[in-house]
Amino acid sequence: MILQRRLALLWMLVVCLLVGHNAWLWLGKGITPDTDILALLPADERDPVLQQSFTHMVDSAQQRVVVLVGAKDWLDAGRAADAFQATLAPHAGLLAFDAMGDEAQAGWLASLQPHATLLVGALDEKQLREQPARYWTDSALARLYNAFSGPKLGAFRDDPFGLFAGWAQERAGETPVRPRDGRLFVAGEGREYVLLTYTLRDSAFSLRAQQAVLPMLDAATGAVQRAVPSAEVIKAGVVLHAAAAGRQASGEIHTIGVGSMLGIVLLTWLTFRSFKPVGLTVVAIGIGFLGALSVCWLLFGRIHLLTLVFGASLIGVAQDYGIYFLCHRLGADPALDSHRLLRRLLPGLGLTLLAAVIGYMGLALTPFPGLRHMAVFSALGLVFAWMTVVCWFPALIDGRSLTAGPLARRYRGLVTRWPRLSGGPVSLVLVAALGGLAVLGCSRLQVDDDIRSLQSSPPELIRDQVKLGKLLDAPSPVQYYLVRGSSAEQVLEREEALKRRLDPLIVQGDIKGVQALSNWVPSQATQAARLALVEDKLLAAGGPLAGLAREIGEDPEWATATAAHLRVAAAPLKIDAFLKTTAADPWRHLWLGEVEGEHASIVALRGMRYAAIPALAQAGTNLPGVQWVDKVGGISSVLGRYRAYMGWVVLGAYAVVFLVLLPRYRGRTWRVVAPTAAASILTLALLGLSGQNLQLFHVLALMLLLGVGVDYGIFLQEESGHGSDAPWLAVGLSAASTILSFGLLALSGTPALRAFGLTMLAGTALVWLVAPCFTVTKEETHAMPVLA
Repeated sequence: MILQRRLALLWMLVVCLLVGHNAWLWLGKGITPDTDILALLPADERDPVLQQSFTHMVDSAQQRVVVLVGAKDWLDAGRAADAFQATLAPHAGLLAFDAMGDEAQAGWLASLQPHATLLVGALDEKQLREQPARYWTDSALARLYNAFSGPKLGAFRDDPFGLFAGWAQERAGETPVRPRDGRLFVAGEGREYVLLTYTLRDSAFSLRAQQAVLPMLDAATGAVQRAVPSAEVIKAGVVLHAAAAGRQASGEIHTIGVGSMLGIVLLTWLTFRSFKPVGLTVVAIGIGFLGALSVCWLLFGRIHLLTLVFGASLIGVAQDYGIYFLCHRLGADPALDSHRLLRRLLPGLGLTLLAAVIGYMGLALTPFPGLRHMAVFSALGLVFAWMTVVCWFPALIDGRSLTAGPLARRYRGLVTRWPRLSGGPVSLVLVAALGGLAVLGCSRLQVDDDIRSLQSSPPELIRDQVKLGKLLDAPSPVQYYLVRGSSAEQVLEREEALKRRLDPLIVQGDIKGVQALSNWVPSQATQAARLALVEDKLLAAGGPLAGLAREIGEDPEWATATAAHLRVAAAPLKIDAFLKTTAADPWRHLWLGEVEGEHASIVALRGMRYAAIPALAQAGTNLPGVQWVDKVGGISSVLGRYRAYMGWVVLGAYAVVFLVLLPRYRGRTWRVVAPTAAASILTLALLGLSGQNLQLFHVLALMLLLGVGVDYGIFLQEESGHGSDAPWLAVGLSAASTILSFGLLALSGTPALRAFGLTMLAGTALVWLVAPCFTVTKEETHAMPVLA
């Protein structure tokens, strides 16, 4: 008694610290849950350069919001864009407009003018090697006298043969966006669009930013509809997807958490017909949640919103320990001291906690940080709830404070009529039928590890993202080439070798083009070769430049001076200098620079066909320093690998649990584990029969089902053959509560959580139905069935 009282007081101190720490976190520190979905994905720790390349690609777009405002008439599109901009103009401190006009274009052209002679497009370089001198003289004359001969950049003397203009036009071809009337313009699908880009000042995963930006964008869209009712607004940005995920997760926290709590309160009231057990159960669950949150924050320094959603399902498990004690207290002699009752129940309670923690810790073996956080959060929550039951419940509940409610009285009566497994023909036929069902269902079970099947963004956001990507011909941020080298020059040379490999795929239409820094900054070897080519084919004595001078009536000194002028505009262009110019702004994300002692860059692909991925992967093989990166395929591969790996872990966990339980239950140990094993197999069969594809998250749920289901086996076997109906009542209440919590999780809009919840829903229900069949009655204790 004295020890129990001291434990209760010590636990009171711990709870006070938890309450104070949570108050400081939410009120003082003002923490906000993390909504970054990338935090849930595995980091490739074996290749930091590869991981940084992916982060670099994603971060380049993370803070941007891209908007297309379109109409059938260009003037209407302009008026609609003005209405959109005017609405957002007062909020430039949060969402800043990225102005890109004629001045910016003139600025980057001027910054490249000192290198103009070295910047020759691929088509012009080919023609320099193949076409005769007369071709270039005629080309220069056409540029001089024909207004429709092509773009002209600067004075005629700066680029008489149009090489720099051709190179600039080739670079402009990397995007369909063009300047028009001081705006950025793109056309498609029978409409003309104004392109508006904004930079988000705060993090795209900040809840405050999401809550502020979405109403602003909605208001701007409304202004467009009022100004031009027929106008179309297409929006895309990470912040939109993050906000949608945040809204969904916040709603699910309330649905799952509050729904589970209300269900448990109702069940507890109908069972015990008293508010005291209800209050104590809520207190145990609340302390478990607070304790898990505090310790996870101290361990990780952050908490993900999906961890809280998953943690809300903890309610359905954490209440098992309180229910187990309360049901035994209800069925025990009122004169029996609660502390002595706890000592009798403690071995079973301890084993149930251990089995559940083993189940949750299986999640911690995955490479997904988000799942590890969920596992630690849930395991800690169970420990804190268990400690609350052990330290406080005996002191607060005595034998006279509980009265059986209508649910308890009616449910107790079922225990004598529940079928038991035996060697009789009925049992054998039933087992054979279920075995046949299991074989049939499992044979139909297919696997699907594609990460895209876990996409949970609203359809309208996906639709806008796809449409905008097609109109802007934007490259994919998750499929690209990573190019490495010992120096920046070697990286550029390897990029050029890769682009030569990709030229046939462009001709075949597998991709529309390539975005790479070597398009803008050729390697020094290429620059030297081009200068030598220009000298030999155009500037040499008696060559096309001299012929041009004769054709236009200029003296030979004009040709000499022009050649000297073009040689001055042949200063070597270096990557570091280019990255400091305004021309580099749209492409800076392609250059990683020096990482882990080596230089690296990204080569992005425009207009990639999904079916061409194998050919693209093959194109990079046997090229030194070139690596094909398919993040979607890579993560899907990781999901498949860990699905198989976790399947073996589940089997290993069954063996571990069996060995842990063996010293206590000996010959009856199989009766503790078999119900959960049977329920898991039948759950897989049901997934197969219902057309569900097996994913990692189904397997992870089976791991957790082991921890939950073995609890029921322990409850029932602890007093098997003694005639007590308290374990039967505890299993019924626990299973009903778990089904409530994980059943609601099956309603989640997040596919991973939904798969997890569906598996737990079916598995828990089956364990509930099957576990009593493996118990023995008092009369059977000394005469075990044939199958035992």
